[in-house]
Amino acid sequence: MKYTIAFLIILLVSFVVYNKLQAGPFASPPVSFYSLKFIDIDGNERSMLEFKGKNVLIVNVASECGFTSQYEGLQELQDQYENKLVVIGFPCNQFAGQEPGTEDEIKSFCTSKFNIDFLLSSKIDVKGEKQHEVYNWLTLKEKNGHSNSSVKWNFQKYFIDKNGNLINYFYSITKPKSSKITSLIK
Repeated sequence: MKYTIAFLIILLVSFVVYNKLQAGPFASPPVSFYSLKFIDIDGNERSMLEFKGKNVLIVNVASECGFTSQYEGLQELQDQYENKLVVIGFPCNQFAGQEPGTEDEIKSFCTSKFNIDFLLSSKIDVKGEKQHEVYNWLTLKEKNGHSNSSVKWNFQKYFIDKNGNLINYFYSITKPKSSKITSLIK
């Protein structure tokens, strides 16, 4: 009887471990990316569900940062992969006050200086007490099913595949058209 119970416990543990391993790194996240929403720079509510079937690159952006020139690369990426990728910029003023403008000022800057037509959100917090739900999902493994992270600076990039899985994130120094990012676009 002791051996039967021990065998059943080993069998159950093996089954659980096997199923965890089978789920692998691309298992569905605990919270669906497609359940997330945000307000775009024009004040319209948007849902990530709109982008189902496309890869999504989320970037916290700022107009007065040393990395601001990356707007150009982000637009080129959006243009080059328009059928496979959606770029969404999330303006944020949490890093050295480098995005002080209003939504209208941000939009005007992006269109006049960089001819941006990829999607921009309203200004948000990417960390702290008022962290936006999109960044809460991006930075918490318990929600995204992939990894914990913290946003270190402006122009940090998060890549979500066409199935809504967080695949990787890249710090500011990784340029938008880096092979680290473009190799993920399928």
